[in-house]
Amino acid sequence: MIRYFTAGESHGPQLTAILEGMPAGLSLTEELINRDLGRRQLLLGAGGRMKIETDKVQITSGVMNGHTTGAPIALQIINADHANWKGKEIPPYTIPRPGHCDLSAAIKYNHEDIRPALERASARETAARVAVGAVCRALLSNFGITISGQVIQIGPEPDPAKFEHVIEAARAEGNTLGGIIEVTVDQVPVGLGSYVQWDRRLDAQLAYAMMGIPAMKGVEIGDAFANAALPGTQVHDAINPDLSRDTNNCGGIEGGMSNGQPIVIYLAMKPIPTTLKSQRSMNLVTGESAETKYERSDVCPVPRAVIVAEASAAFVIAKALLEKLGGDSISEITPRFEQIKKAKPHLTGKPHIFWA
Repeated sequence: MIRYFTAGESHGPQLTAILEGMPAGLSLTEELINRDLGRRQLLLGAGGRMKIETDKVQITSGVMNGHTTGAPIALQIINADHANWKGKEIPPYTIPRPGHCDLSAAIKYNHEDIRPALERASARETAARVAVGAVCRALLSNFGITISGQVIQIGPEPDPAKFEHVIEAARAEGNTLGGIIEVTVDQVPVGLGSYVQWDRRLDAQLAYAMMGIPAMKGVEIGDAFANAALPGTQVHDAINPDLSRDTNNCGGIEGGMSNGQPIVIYLAMKPIPTTLKSQRSMNLVTGESAETKYERSDVCPVPRAVIVAEASAAFVIAKALLEKLGGDSISEITPRFEQIKKAKPHLTGKPHIFWA
């Protein structure tokens, strides 16, 4: 089983991720990870931070001579903006932003200032997740499993040709925009996940991972919300004699398990809370009503969040795949993968005694 942890603050010295459980023998380079980190730095809808950072990863453990060793993989990303903050006196941050963690965190952790919360809660942390996801994507690619994502809506606008226009309009009025992201996982073998416990269901694990991305407020597997308004005979994907399907309304998962069709996930991302236009709040020191103060942020992070969503999906699918295959090295698990790709039902068709 694989797991990972991240550490680091938005303007701290660095971000760190440790990924444990990756099999030995997987080809892995910093350049491969940096390609995904570069996708996270798209400028459409981004704030000034992306003009400062040029994220590059350093692999400090778990990889030798371009291949994983089976040991924990340590990934480090330096924060270039740290030099602009280190040792500087900064004003107190005492006015919580509606929609952010500021108020709840100040109460939960008994902070004397809001900044420690926003430093860690910042979406800057997702750079470390993207690095982890790139490693998981390398594993999946080794078995022909691919992950792609796209923006299908910005604010109310579904036309990609107009995305830049609506983002710049929001920027001009000091506002922010959310949107909808689609992630597709192709060539997934049948039987990843399980129905035997709630937390082993693949759709549950994917939803959990996606909702862990900052500002995500909704997850849909397949055409879930549209299907809710239809009768069952118009929803479920009929099975052909060769076990293929003509539709994929269920989004590639039935009963908590992959069914061999593409896994399709939709994510609803809210407009982020840090707006140039002030919002009504209160000062936690004086107790008086106050207007929020702007601190540099994105206008619309939806385009940049696509790679974060892909990375989150990559981790979940990689985890489920390794759970299915077992083994500690690529050479050990590859033959098992070939076996599950060819798996077919083996029913006898004979009557039997229930609960004998």
